[in-house]
Amino acid sequence: MRTRLAPVMLLAAAMPAFAQAADIDWKKVDAALGKSAVVSGDVHRYGLPRSDLKVTLEGVAIKPALALGGWVAFAPMGGEALLMGDLVLLETEITPVMTKLLDGGLDITAIHNHILRASPATFYMHVGGHGDPQKMATVIRSALASSNTPFDPPAANPSPPPAIDLDTTKLDEIIGVKGTANGGVYQFGVPRRDPIMEMGLKVTGPLGGANAINFQPTGNGKAAITGDFLVTGDEVNPLIRALRANDIEVTAIHSHMLGEQPRLFFIHFWANDDAIKLARGIRAALEKTAIAKS
Repeated sequence: MRTRLAPVMLLAAAMPAFAQAADIDWKKVDAALGKSAVVSGDVHRYGLPRSDLKVTLEGVAIKPALALGGWVAFAPMGGEALLMGDLVLLETEITPVMTKLLDGGLDITAIHNHILRASPATFYMHVGGHGDPQKMATVIRSALASSNTPFDPPAANPSPPPAIDLDTTKLDEIIGVKGTANGGVYQFGVPRRDPIMEMGLKVTGPLGGANAINFQPTGNGKAAITGDFLVTGDEVNPLIRALRANDIEVTAIHSHMLGEQPRLFFIHFWANDDAIKLARGIRAALEKTAIAKS
């Protein structure tokens, strides 16, 4: 009899956690942040693009989706949530935003550059936390009030997004996954083979757990590319050697998280050249890492 009851008792013990996760009022989280989420599975991700900034690099006007796409995401943990995010800031905004985040009980997990020589220079502040998602969203919103991050709703009749003037079918074939168009940029998310864990949760793509590769057309079949690879320590130098062998600049090597397993490093890059040539270079670099195979 005890053998039959044990699974029932275990299920009953687990049920409160699932019920609490379902009880999160995401509409209140939306209201606290002043944004609507994109929902992927149980992850609620909020875009915080710096569309107010006019950033250029070597004559390329950088679109928000290429390298200015800040975000925060929440994943349920019992009746609470795990928070991860990446905020795009100017140099003068770093300290006031950080101060409000820390005062609100959130953690700073990294501050760094993604690209080089851009004007104005932009920095990226990674933030983490665990607790009431509505309260954490309120802290994020209050902290970003110390920056010029826009929170206005999109225009009622927005202009159509610019066309992706690239051979996207060929790019999909080379990179090995299907890309998506976003704000005039063609984006890829290439997952790693093995799961990434943080605080007992799997860090999925919406939480920043996938190789991010972005192509912005620059005319005549060329594209500016940037993004980040996430790799283990033994993969760092094979990957950057592959990038340099294909004339792709390595712009940063750093961490984004503090307690992830396995330990990962994020490698950012830049190039502006023939898009097909660059895609082949990116693929050669990906092959030096443990990516998921389709």
